Amino acid sequence: MTELHRAHIFHICGSPVVADAARHLEHYPDGGLLVDDDGCIAWCGPWAERPPAAGAATVVDHPDSFLLPGFVDTHLHFPQVNCIDSYGGGQLLEWLNHCIFPSEAKLADPGFARGAAAEFCNRMISAGTTTGLVFGSQFPDAQDGLHEEVRRRGLRLVTGRTTQTVGPPSAEPLLTSEADAIRLTAEEIERWHPLDEAARAEALVQVAVVPRFTLSLTTTTLAALGELYEAYRDKGVYFTSHLNENNRPGTGEIDTVKQTFSVEHYLDTYDGRFLPGSEVGGPGFLGRRSVMAHGVHCTDAELARLAETGTSIAHCPVSQLFLGSGTMPWRRTIAAGVNVALGSDVAGGDEWFLPQVLNSCFKVHISEPGGASVSLHPAELLFTGTLAGARALDLEDRIGNLDAGKEADFVIIDPSRWPTLENSLRWGSRPAEPEAARDALLFTLLMAAREVTVAATYVRGRRLRTAEPVA
Repeated sequence: MTELHRAHIFHICGSPVVADAARHLEHYPDGGLLVDDDGCIAWCGPWAERPPAAGAATVVDHPDSFLLPGFVDTHLHFPQVNCIDSYGGGQLLEWLNHCIFPSEAKLADPGFARGAAAEFCNRMISAGTTTGLVFGSQFPDAQDGLHEEVRRRGLRLVTGRTTQTVGPPSAEPLLTSEADAIRLTAEEIERWHPLDEAARAEALVQVAVVPRFTLSLTTTTLAALGELYEAYRDKGVYFTSHLNENNRPGTGEIDTVKQTFSVEHYLDTYDGRFLPGSEVGGPGFLGRRSVMAHGVHCTDAELARLAETGTSIAHCPVSQLFLGSGTMPWRRTIAAGVNVALGSDVAGGDEWFLPQVLNSCFKVHISEPGGASVSLHPAELLFTGTLAGARALDLEDRIGNLDAGKEADFVIIDPSRWPTLENSLRWGSRPAEPEAARDALLFTLLMAAREVTVAATYVRGRRLRTAEPVA
């Protein structure tokens, strides 16, 4: 059924880079979004200018509410759904050993895994996250259950089993042999990924190759996984992993990678150059459907290589604060030409709701020292949480904004559900100049909203529902 949604609308139109987001910000205080029978956007604009075709549509009124493009989360972990705010007594590697590996091992229980999949979908829907790039479970039954649950709910997802062939004793339940790592990854692709191009153009759920990080693999696994990815690359399979997250001298992630593999740059290990001296050992993973999480401590050479290959960064400011990892340098990363999308990094991040991740994003970058400090424009924030994520996932032709012809993924924010937001929007002082007032309004909306304000989440024009917890 064709529907005409009426609400206060913001979105970034067209296909700009982040620096041009403000010039592409569209704002309709009394706006309409016409969604056709196929769940695609037929028109978006001022209510008073709705087209004749809107006359036959069912009107869905969202009084005093805002309609935004669905949020795109480019980094989160399915097996960590139940272990947010776990205390590890240290930074990344300690937190993994003491909290995350034991928690992820619980998904070996099929009943527990089913409940985790249901809860994961509930949390995405409740947070207005319509699309996610997700590190999956190491256990095939749990991962199959996630695929089934996501399809049943109607979410849009890219996911793959998290691959580990080596690790500390705490990770032992999560490890597989090198042969099984390749076999299980290939089986997930063959079972769940739309290998046909026409099917892929319609699919909501696709598959990624997902090593946890380089330290979870041997050079043998890296080579074999690279060959597997190369065999499926032209079928639209994705790649994601972690990069340059923690730089504690000597014992942190980055130094440990460099010492273990004897490479010049951490990124080399994902670029096929994982042998000592950064010699080529096999095919690499970088490209336009590859997303590297964090990128906090990239060298200039690494940023240039990411930009050259079209590889995106999933920026995760909340988890970087939680784990003391530092701050991704915004100006330097953007200047290098890298597409920066947004990630909650649940459970390193303890916020599912991406506007609150954007809240942290604004704060950490205005606090960068000296000339690195930047006050992000509200349009840049909205871009990062929506269109940049669609671009990172090579889905910009389908989602990310409210342009006509795209699929209707959107979220309804009702300020009356959170008095702090409602009062700030109603009574806060704003500039007299219309464009400045528009920007100030969007800023307050993004910074002050909370998950409770999400009144409805739509994917491809269909309203999604949460479900009762699985017993």
